[in-house]
Amino acid sequence: MISKEILEDLKMNTTYSEDELVKWYETFKKQCPDGRIGKADFEKIYANFFPNSDPKVYARHVFRSFDTNDDGTLDFREYIIALHLTSTGKTDLKLEWAFSLFDVDRSGEISKNEVLEIIAVSAENIQGS
Repeated sequence: MISKEILEDLKMNTTYSEDELVKWYETFKKQCPDGRIGKADFEKIYANFFPNSDPKVYARHVFRSFDTNDDGTLDFREYIIALHLTSTGKTDLKLEWAFSLFDVDRSGEISKNEVLEIIAVSAENIQGS
């Protein structure tokens, strides 16, 4: 069962209802019994969206941007926040996420090389899909 603390936090920070969050949690726990998604599993899930290409490099950047506590896994909270941000989140939050995606070295600044890296990987995914 999802903790009341996480449930309340997600209700405040997303547009999802309690019922939706509970259902998402049940599905998440079935797919990830230990309550975490590792990089390799995330890459497999992400690859389903791009079946005609190899999106591993881009998936690593997306994973890094969602792994807010930098522990190498996504827990349920990080997963739901990521889902919310990319689908229904407010524009300013989407911009913050986009910045974190491009800030590969997490320096707080985006260099030309970081932009070129993300663009190159994105172009490969578009051409391959």
